[in-house]
This record gives sequence, structure tokens and C-alpha cells, in this order.
Amino acid sequence: MYAAEVFEEWDAYATRRRFKPREVDLDAVIAASENKIVSITGIRRSGKSSLLMLLRRRLEEMGERAAYLNLEDTRLTGRSSLLDDALKWFGDEGTLLLDEVTAAPDHEGWLARTHEFLKGKLRLVVTSSRRTHAAPSKPLRGRVLPVELYPLSLREHLAFKDIHIEPTTSGRGRLEKALLEHLQFGGFPEVALMADETGKVAILGSYLRDIVGLDVAEASAIPLPTVKAFTDYALQAPTFSASKALTYLKTLGHRLGKDTVLTLEHYTESSYLVHYTHIYSHNIKDRAQYPRKAYPGDTGFNYALQGRVDLGRLYENAALLELKRRSRGVTEINYWKNGRGAETDLIVRQGNTVKEAIQVTYDLTEPKTYRRETEALAKCAADLQAEKAIILTGGKPYQVRVNGVDIEITPLLDWLLGTNPPRRP
Repeated sequence: MYAAEVFEEWDAYATRRRFKPREVDLDAVIAASENKIVSITGIRRSGKSSLLMLLRRRLEEMGERAAYLNLEDTRLTGRSSLLDDALKWFGDEGTLLLDEVTAAPDHEGWLARTHEFLKGKLRLVVTSSRRTHAAPSKPLRGRVLPVELYPLSLREHLAFKDIHIEPTTSGRGRLEKALLEHLQFGGFPEVALMADETGKVAILGSYLRDIVGLDVAEASAIPLPTVKAFTDYALQAPTFSASKALTYLKTLGHRLGKDTVLTLEHYTESSYLVHYTHIYSHNIKDRAQYPRKAYPGDTGFNYALQGRVDLGRLYENAALLELKRRSRGVTEINYWKNGRGAETDLIVRQGNTVKEAIQVTYDLTEPKTYRRETEALAKCAADLQAEKAIILTGGKPYQVRVNGVDIEITPLLDWLLGTNPPRRP
């Protein structure tokens, strides 16, 4: 089959498909593509292809010329001139939507050249399952505007399931049930739309195998058994250090050095499989040497791997992913810990300003837990001069003042939805 026939097939497919909208401003993406290559990155199966097809339809509604191409199609594998073939087929005016552009040979050089020669005529919007495209190397530096796409937020989950926010007791019950499903099975669109729970777990398992095999093992050229052992460890360990990971892998019989472990850390992060947060410190050495906190790229991986629901961990994982969605590259997320062991889960900072200090705990009713969590957060907020101190929990909303620091205690449900419930004194 000629490449042009494959291109025609995929573009026709994109015009037929209909998708639920995502919380992405399509018009803003189109406007940005006038001057930059827009690169949509995110974990595999998070909806990047669907977003490109939504863009294809939006451009068509605007009367603009556009085409969608899936460059991972196996019928196109091995074509050294793949991107040139695409340009010859499409022409030099309009918007070319290239899905998984990293599958094409010399994609960085081609994108840089094409953007330089055809700027103002041809707009390029591409996707990649690798975070490295959000921070490109020299050929594309200054030419790319990154847009990171994460699995469905709770708001998107509700929209996909046609669940409406209603200020009633029964409506609240439906939202709480939807939150539990969202935490347990995660935010991959295909999983959210499936009714059968066994099928949800099976899909999550297949996604995990694909990401581990394609985006970590194949990309790093490290043997798959070693990669799988490492990712199982990183996805299930609440804190991560290269030395502990190395010791663990050696006990399983894997022969490797610390450099390999660090390489695996890099590839699990660049594939969005694991998010690592560093300790908050002005000291570069501390940030490198202290353990990182590790979070799966989707909350559903917790249940798929362990077969149980740990709400404490799922709450924190969901909060981290939501902060990533809201960040849009402007803020950085860390954790805080002092010399006496007091710890705060999530620090949101913009430059040297700490915007929020956030503690996450499912159940705050036990007195010992309440004292530990509030006092640690108050100490952190005071030391870092945080603009806001918040505890996300499964309980009721209220405000407290601890050691001179005002703390907002907010249900995770309302925080994820961006709603402001009435607070009791």
C-alpha cells in the first residue's frame, strides 16, 4: 500500500469519529500553531489522538484545511522519507496534525526545517508519548509550544459519564460514588467509558505493558525483565531512591549498576509512567540526594497492580495529578520535610514563592492524625511563608488556626471539582 493511501485512510477516519470534549482550549491551540509547533505530550492512551481529531473537526468547522495522520501505523514503518511523503501528499498550506511524530525518522530536524521554511503557511500540531518533546533538544528549541495532556480529571470523568453536579443529598452521593470509581480505576478515557470492572482492570494491565515495553524498555534499550522489575518497584514504593532501587533489583538477580537505575528513572518519568517530586530545598545537592516521592501516572495503576484500594495513597496521587494539570508549566511541585521528620505532601511554588502548602489525608478524625498533620503543615507554611495552607481530606470542610497559621480543610471532591462548599466554624 502506498503511503498516500494510508494517509487518506487515517484522515477520513478522523473526520468520521466523534469524541467527548476535553478541558483543552482548541481555539487557543490553533492560534498558537500560527507561530509555534504545538507539541501535545502525555502518557500513552490519555487521549492525545482524540484531541488531534477534535482539532481536525474544529478546523473543518472554521473552513480551514487540515489533515490527521497516525505515524505509528505499522504500514508506514521503515520509511526514511515518511515526513517528506506526508508533506508531498498534503501540500504546504493548512494544518498538518501528526500523531506520535517521534515514530518518524529525523522528526526533530524535519520539524525544525519545515517550520522555518513554511512558517505562516503550514501549521504543525504533533503528539508524543515522551515528555522530552515538552522540553525539546537544540533543533526545536524556541520553536515548540508544549501542551501536556493527562488522564481525565474528575470534571472530565463526570462529563464522560453524563453525571451532573447537583446541590442535593442524592446528587452529592452520586459525586462521591463517581470520585471513588475515578480513584480506583483512574482517568484513561477508554477505562472510564467501560462498565465492566474486570474489563477496566484488563485494559489498565494492557496499557501498563505497552508503556513499559514501548516507552521505557524499547526507548532505553534496557532488557524488558529488568525494566518490568524496576517499574513494579517505582509504581508501588511511596518514596524512591536510586540506591534502594538498585539493592532491590540486585536481590531479584538483576545485574546492573546505579547508572542504569538512573536511566530507568529518567525513562519512566519521560513516558509519564511515574511522576517524581523532589524535596523542597534551595540546596541542589539536597534535591539530588534526598529520596523522591513517586506517583503513578494514573491512579488506576495502583489497583491494577495491587488489587486493593488504599484511599490515603489514592487521594495524594489524585491531588498530585490535578496539580500537574493546573500547573501548565508555570509552577513546580515539591514535598517538604524538616530535620525532625515533620512532612508536608505537596508544595506548589512559582519561582521562590510558595503558592500553596498542601497536606493530603483521607481521614483526619483521629486526634493523633489531626495533630500530626495540622502541626506539620503549620510549621511548613510558616517556614516557607506559604500564601495558602490546605488539607485535602474525605471529611467535612472547615477552617482552623494552628500555631498562628490559618488552615483550610477541604474535601478532595470539592477541590478536584473547583467548587467551594459551605464551611462550618
